[in-house]
Amino acid sequence: MTCPICRKGVVAAYRPFCSRRCADVDLARWLREDYVIPSPLANPDDPTPEDGENEDPR
Repeated sequence: MTCPICRKGVVAAYRPFCSRRCADVDLARWLREDYVIPSPLANPDDPTPEDGENEDPR
């Protein structure tokens, strides 16, 4: 198994990374939102609510 950041061999103490540095690099990427989980694409035919349309009419 190789480190997903630098491709060196994995060290058991930092698995799946090779070092604390690579683990911190990965964490920083998550915190900066460099990694994203794609959402399903919206259907252009679906109606979208206009601003204020779903507000309570009281």
